[in-house]
Amino acid sequence: MRDRGAVVIIENKKVGLIKREREGSTYYVFPGGGVEEGETPDQTARREAFEELGVIVKIKRLFTTFEHDGIQYYYLAERLDGTFGSGSGDEYVDRSRDRGSYTPVWVGIERLSTIDLRPRQVGLKVQSSVVN
Repeated sequence: MRDRGAVVIIENKKVGLIKREREGSTYYVFPGGGVEEGETPDQTARREAFEELGVIVKIKRLFTTFEHDGIQYYYLAERLDGTFGSGSGDEYVDRSRDRGSYTPVWVGIERLSTIDLRPRQVGLKVQSSVVN
């Protein structure tokens, strides 16, 4: 079990996600990854936003947590700098990992309930918090 930190970036009624294509299936995840030794979950979320998306973010607040193989922390974040889609983490440069493709995408909030978003509960919470 390993805790995870992830970001929820919302701009122009869209959410920044990672489109994954792996072993014949397509699904979406929030940018994030495992908490490393000496790191807090919010530090992880900031690091992963830079590695996976190429953006520097400011953590605004803890949005929600979700338990699955450890605690997953989802932080509402604001993009401060960088170019969305220019990430250069291991998932982009180390092709020997053979873990499928990773593509940063913007997805309209209204679509979150219709795509294979993992974890679904977090997407539905984003959708309901922005709509209400």
